[in-house]
Amino acid sequence: MPEILEAEQARALIEATALDREITRVHAPDAWFLKRGLTPAAVRKALPGRAMVDARRRGKLLLVDTSDGGPVLGLHLGMSGRVLIDGDAAGDPLLYASNRDEPAWRRFGLHFADGGTLFLRDPRRLGAVELDPDEDRLGPDAMGLTRAQLAAVVTRSTAPVKAVLMDQARIAGLGNLLTDEALWRAGIDPARPADGLDADEITRLHKAIRTTLRVLGTRGGSHTGDHVPARFPGATCPLDGAPLLRRQVGGRTTYSCPVHQR
Repeated sequence: MPEILEAEQARALIEATALDREITRVHAPDAWFLKRGLTPAAVRKALPGRAMVDARRRGKLLLVDTSDGGPVLGLHLGMSGRVLIDGDAAGDPLLYASNRDEPAWRRFGLHFADGGTLFLRDPRRLGAVELDPDEDRLGPDAMGLTRAQLAAVVTRSTAPVKAVLMDQARIAGLGNLLTDEALWRAGIDPARPADGLDADEITRLHKAIRTTLRVLGTRGGSHTGDHVPARFPGATCPLDGAPLLRRQVGGRTTYSCPVHQR
């Protein structure tokens, strides 16, 4: 499932292959996929004649600046979205979604004057497109998260620490796989109240988040964690061999070790 690492791969692909190409036509067949009041007619009017000039990201949200003072194009990959440019997709195949390129799954797209295309393909239809998104509705980007920012987030909430880490308004970019991996590496129970973490545990969690993002980013994505192969009923902890707990924490299926995660 796309998390911050997959969004970064998509951003890098846009930056490398789609900038400075004139947009001639917008593919917007699904009005439901357009959010915050955006309509097919509005987006078809706003983008043709412009080019994408910069590709940014905040958490999982892709932010593409357009030329001549045009709007910022916001793309969200949802649970199964991938960016395809001239037929090439960003990053490794998704682990929990189909990677087929069905035409009906192309929820949004741009046609370029040179004959190329950019499509957002989303089998599960949980992504989104908007113009001039409110970037400040998101918390600090997980890749640049400081220990002070993490401490400010966790000490203000009694919710389970996993739920806090996955709240995009608090920290932008962490999804289910990355959060479980980081908590497993940090030795922290996902269900613990966030405000119950002491200073040493916050430091350990911050280090684990940074290590998780760095290591899995190098490996190829959120699906490459040491914890991922054990995400099935009856599996044992890759670290100490204990049977893993499978629970719902923060509304998401969660795997954790009852021995070293406390």
